[in-house]
Amino acid sequence: MTETPVPRPPKPLRTLEVLRTERVSEHMVRVFAGGPGFAGFVLNDFTDRYVKIAFPRPGVVYPEPFDPAWIQENLSPAEQPVTRTYTIRHVDLEAQELAIDFVVHGDEGLAGPWAARALPGDRFTFRGPGGAYSPSTDAEWHLLLGDDSALPAISAALEALPADSRGLAFVEVDTEADVQELTVPAGVALSWQFRRGVPAGESTVLVDAVRATEFPAGKVHAFVHGERGMVKALRDELMKNRGLDRKDVSISGYWAYGRVEDQFQAEKKTEIGKI
Repeated sequence: MTETPVPRPPKPLRTLEVLRTERVSEHMVRVFAGGPGFAGFVLNDFTDRYVKIAFPRPGVVYPEPFDPAWIQENLSPAEQPVTRTYTIRHVDLEAQELAIDFVVHGDEGLAGPWAARALPGDRFTFRGPGGAYSPSTDAEWHLLLGDDSALPAISAALEALPADSRGLAFVEVDTEADVQELTVPAGVALSWQFRRGVPAGESTVLVDAVRATEFPAGKVHAFVHGERGMVKALRDELMKNRGLDRKDVSISGYWAYGRVEDQFQAEKKTEIGKI
């Protein structure tokens, strides 16, 4: 007898208000959000916790309150909101607010320009949080690898590590203007890798740096996320060349060069999109 899988219930839908924004580096804006919609927000235990934000299509007016079921039934596909996935940088339950970091490259994309122009009182709707990774307490050392898109999750993981943790962290950004002050245990070496104008998704500086690095001995727990092509190259280096066990590696592409998120998510089910 074959059992029919039970569909997962959708994650809660919440609408928050922008409280303030902060430019944390040349190409990253932090949006702090809260308001009445924060009540009942359930925090999970993952350091890569993420939300799926529904951004309005330009020129489309949606009825209030925001109702995805009504929108799905009454609006055409071209009028449906655009979903983008973002990591929650941190949550302050006492202050009833959360922060999300957005990579901003001028008017490129949808979410970045929205974050750069966001004002107190602006609202946005999302589902979540989801998540899958938090640093293992059984690991003897930790390996954290990613580009700008993974920086919020890597930052949260570094903050969550015990003070006596050992490890290596490599983060790829454009220039020194994108470096952030992070809380890093003394035993974790953080290395910033700079593309210096090479488009994100075309640079190999992070992969080259990892290939040239001698790893510590002992059981590792790794977090490897970012542009899909970069992640595939890191996968081969870590698992084929270094012999890391798949169960000790949290690995996934956050985005793909030349693809918007809708294309990227659809390709996850095809050979090109598999990590």
